[in-house]
Amino acid sequence: MLNTLQTNASYLEQVKRERGDPQAQLEAMQGFLERSGLKVEDLDRLNIIHVTGTKGKGSACAFTECILRSYGLKTGFYSSPHLVQVRERIRINGQPISKDLFNKYFWLVYNRLEETKDPVHASMPAYFRFLTIMAFHVFLQEKVDLAVVEVGIGGTYDCTNIIRAPVVCGVSSLGIDHTSILGDTMEKIAWQKGGIFKPGVPAFTVAQPERPLEVLKERAQERKCPLYLCPELDDFEEGCRALELGLAGAHQRSNAALALQLARTWLQRRGCQGKAGDQGQGPEPTRPWGLMPLAPAFRLSDAMIQGLRDTEWLGRTQVLSHGPVTWYLDGAHTTSSIQACVRWFRQAALNQDKPHDGSEVRVLLFNATGDRDTAALLKLLVPCHFDYAVFCPNFTEVSVANNADQQNFNVTLENALTRCLENQRTWTRLLEEKVGQDPLLPSPLRVGGLLQPAPARSPLVLVPPAPRPLNSPALVFPCLAQALRWVAQGRDPQLAAPAASGAHPHPVASSGAVLLREAAAVRVLVTGSLHLVGGALRLLDPALSQ
Repeated sequence: MLNTLQTNASYLEQVKRERGDPQAQLEAMQGFLERSGLKVEDLDRLNIIHVTGTKGKGSACAFTECILRSYGLKTGFYSSPHLVQVRERIRINGQPISKDLFNKYFWLVYNRLEETKDPVHASMPAYFRFLTIMAFHVFLQEKVDLAVVEVGIGGTYDCTNIIRAPVVCGVSSLGIDHTSILGDTMEKIAWQKGGIFKPGVPAFTVAQPERPLEVLKERAQERKCPLYLCPELDDFEEGCRALELGLAGAHQRSNAALALQLARTWLQRRGCQGKAGDQGQGPEPTRPWGLMPLAPAFRLSDAMIQGLRDTEWLGRTQVLSHGPVTWYLDGAHTTSSIQACVRWFRQAALNQDKPHDGSEVRVLLFNATGDRDTAALLKLLVPCHFDYAVFCPNFTEVSVANNADQQNFNVTLENALTRCLENQRTWTRLLEEKVGQDPLLPSPLRVGGLLQPAPARSPLVLVPPAPRPLNSPALVFPCLAQALRWVAQGRDPQLAAPAASGAHPHPVASSGAVLLREAAAVRVLVTGSLHLVGGALRLLDPALSQ
């Protein structure tokens, strides 16, 4: 029933249609909330921390929630998208709500909305709006001490922006994403993000490029919001040992620094200063930074240190070691987050023990969705020197009928495969350009190029046209399960061996299979889409589906 309310792709289309009148959107959301039995004022009781940003907002939320949970507080956490199960979006004390609780609150909200339909209010809220309303019901009835709420898209027009009195707001790193909704420049995107600022409610942001930072300052001034810049995490480590973060990657340090300010300010504004150690008296600026005050670093409490260390956030700089196959999973999907992912992957792969015989195979598993510039993302991944690039849709299986959490009625398999074939062509072109620029580079396998559906067989079996001289160590598979099985070649205990019948007909598939079976180490980077990473996690860690 939830899936009949549309999934992410159509929600984006709806936002595009309605974005001309953001007030109408928020009024519609308020109407749905009231039909469900809540008033906007009821949300004030949730002591909300509201966080937006392009990159790292989910990680910043995860750090913040874990820090405050370390104080013994009962936390709510609303995030998107989910990776494996939809229940992940609504968490209490860091854990997705149970199936029983999800069932209880789903039908409570759904039935109230059905019962209150009339000629004027004939519709149901779309998928994301519905889950947002449901999360508010869960957090209020389960009596959480606070709720960390991650913005869906943007800020100004986002349905979470019916929150009128958060305790504190945060803005993580800004970048280019969702351009058809938020605008095609950093300044336009910064304007959207600043829409969550509220009068008199302190807000914090991390270091940003100059012009977007100016826009955030202007938005804060017009909304009478005190905005502070977070100091670097290094400032908290002066005179003491380096902080241990539960999330890997240098880019997580700014997310952790933002989380410390959000948690500290929440504790102060809720009258919990005594719990928070030696913190001084609120975010008084220590020195000017441009025209924006810089929030001070402070001595961290044990709970803060523990919270940073214990934070878990699936699908972000995550490593799964399954025997000779090591999976590196990161849901990066913008140019700057892919750059951070590449830095993390190269460092993490370097830190792994090298096989004695040196036989290491590197594989890229990639997909991208929406209006993202796939060529720009793939170009950033070329320097990782992958032996193979594998492209597949985000579907775990060719048929997802038995997997409601992964269903997306807005993307057809045909469209998704077309996108994968385009990505394969792009990768091939990028490698050819690289070889052309640097004659000393070893040429990749020279094999047949594009994979095309074969009319004589099942439409999902992809076969090459007549071979032509291309640098194309790239394959397209119709679903994640087939792609992962080919990469692992029966060497990952969580995955079956690839089927002998109906094997991929491309020459790269058979020659690559031999190398993958014989390599002492196989290192696989899965990136480009959080939905891709979620599907991979579902197959690589079946416990997450329970």
